[in-house]
Amino acid sequence: TRKLVGFPSHGMVLCAASEDGSKVEFIEPPADAKIGERVMVDGFDGEPATENQIIKKKMLDAIFPDLSTDSEGVVTYKGVVLSTSAGP
Repeated sequence: TRKLVGFPSHGMVLCAASEDGSKVEFIEPPADAKIGERVMVDGFDGEPATENQIIKKKMLDAIFPDLSTDSEGVVTYKGVVLSTSAGP
């Protein structure tokens, strides 16, 4: 478990920035999404990576450049909408 400001952290928030970086906003999950629910992307199957795999393989460095929001503020990965059991 990694520590964030001295406390164990088990979660992540997702934010989006404007192209010029002047505005940053939290990405809101669907209202009916369950806390801790896995976020999925159609076409990317399999088990989630472990914390150690993410750190050692620098996975986030490879993933983050392909995350963006569409014209309606919906988060996408390589153009495919991220979703939960409650929808996008």
